[in-house]
Amino acid sequence: MTDIFSPSHPPFAPPSSSDTPALLAVPPLLSRAKPFRVSIRPPGSKSLTNRALLLAALARGDSVIRRPLLEADDAQRMIAAVTTLGAKVTRSGQDLKITGVNGRWVVPPEGVTLDLGNAGTATRFLAAAALLAPGPVTVDGNARMRQRPIAELAGALIHLHANIEFTGTKGCPPMKIVPPRGPAGEARALVLPTTVSSQFISALLLVAPWLAHDVTIKLVGEITSASYITMTIGLLQKLGAHVQMTEDLRVTRVGPPRAVDGRSRGFGLDSFTYDTEPDASGATYFWAAAALIPGAVCKVQGLGPGSLQGDAVFPELLVRMGASSKPAGTDDDPAVECKGPAKLGPILADMANMPDAAMTLAAVACFAEGTSILRGLGTLRHKETDRLAAMKNELTKVGVAVKTSVAGDEDAITITPPPGGVDCSANCERVEFETYDDHRMAMSLALVGLRRPNVWIKNPACVNKTYPGFWGDLEKLYK
Repeated sequence: MTDIFSPSHPPFAPPSSSDTPALLAVPPLLSRAKPFRVSIRPPGSKSLTNRALLLAALARGDSVIRRPLLEADDAQRMIAAVTTLGAKVTRSGQDLKITGVNGRWVVPPEGVTLDLGNAGTATRFLAAAALLAPGPVTVDGNARMRQRPIAELAGALIHLHANIEFTGTKGCPPMKIVPPRGPAGEARALVLPTTVSSQFISALLLVAPWLAHDVTIKLVGEITSASYITMTIGLLQKLGAHVQMTEDLRVTRVGPPRAVDGRSRGFGLDSFTYDTEPDASGATYFWAAAALIPGAVCKVQGLGPGSLQGDAVFPELLVRMGASSKPAGTDDDPAVECKGPAKLGPILADMANMPDAAMTLAAVACFAEGTSILRGLGTLRHKETDRLAAMKNELTKVGVAVKTSVAGDEDAITITPPPGGVDCSANCERVEFETYDDHRMAMSLALVGLRRPNVWIKNPACVNKTYPGFWGDLEKLYK
């Protein structure tokens, strides 16, 4: 491995420069004499950063977001967009100061266009937030974003008296939102069936404190990624919004803060200071890395039982496969530690509440002794790529059989390692994994290389979307 670790070609330097390799080797760890023991703090949660950014940009006064996701492409897209819409964003070290617009974007009569690349969260949130603009707002993105459906959210915005125009493929961005002439919203419920993305629901909840009336959302059918809706509600409550909901999330009502007597304290939210949790989705790769290497230990700092993120419970799945996990921090600085077992067992898991972790678990399942079944994966077809198809294509390259329908359930897959397990011999065939310009495909497939030699990752720079320092953090496993 000396060529991989030579100074002229570092293995896991964050690939952001012009000389970024098109292929990145991931050296195996099983041959090392001593299993790794590391401590990792992932960057701020993308999901929480984008939610907090939008709320701060709309609030009155100066808000501070501590340790948000800063360098990643998704965060940069969101920051640029709220700046275009009139908020002021300044950086101080690892923190952001945001001067909000007090519920009314600054948009010229002819409107603005927001180029959001492939940032799905920002696209959905800002489409709903366009209700608060005095002129038209067009949300657009790259070629993949123009294939990602948004019609369900458009229908809800029409219900709130916006006019919607699809200027390309119907039902997909680019989408022009013309806000209502008067205050948006009415004192009646939005009834939403099962949605393609929970982000549509979160988007509506996030703008609710600034609408003319409290917004009531009634969900019918299967609730998509309920943990992300819970995250949104939890953050709104933390920042002072008035939220009422049923235990099963079927009915949620959101409006401005309330006084002691129950009356509204006024329009929108006041400024706030918010400490961003580390990204639990990013943490899953390092907990999984420990699970893949017998005796290895990874402690992820900044996450604990009080996390708003569904992916924070990912270690519980690894425990079911044979790994061990325990709290390893304090109340003020929580942490969760995982340790790899002698061998991994298969798992039956419903990933509906942590879909972004499904590829991580799939990579671990490649080295289990038996067939694993992952359910609740329907939203993965509408991500940066069709992740169900992508997983099948790539894991097949190392002899793992992936079936994308289980007993008629189109949202489930089986993962079956080859007889005798994945070939991890030193001279096994070289495999180059496609990443489909999808950050989560790149990071999850890198886990395969921790066990199997001769694994290469194509387009490693795609991790910059949410975790620019991923390769640098992965390198810590080798030190």
